[in-house]
Amino acid sequence: QLQVVESGGGLVHPGGSLRLSCAISGFSLDYTAIGWFRQTPGKEREGVLCINNSDKITTYTDSVKGRFLISRDFARNMVYLHMDNLKPEDTGLYYCAAVSFGSCTSDQGDFHPWGQGTQVTVSS
Repeated sequence: QLQVVESGGGLVHPGGSLRLSCAISGFSLDYTAIGWFRQTPGKEREGVLCINNSDKITTYTDSVKGRFLISRDFARNMVYLHMDNLKPEDTGLYYCAAVSFGSCTSDQGDFHPWGQGTQVTVSS
């Protein structure tokens, strides 16, 4: 069964850091791209970062440049979203999702499966 499960969210002060984890089961990272997305209050779900099967990284939103990083651990079949210098506007529900053909596309419809999300709240 193809599945992704997010974890690592929480409450953090502005300027703080979090590392989100995406645990993958039922398929291999060797052939799969993994993207991180977020649903922030009052906005549509947007892409954050994606890493393809060749380790090329796609940044979907400029607001995270220089603050967020994405990485993969093949041994653990995990993908991480490292978030530094968090801001209140980063608050939202963060999802990971997979693209079976290995490319980070701009179409969220290409991503399947999706996890249930992990909540990130940035507040003082």
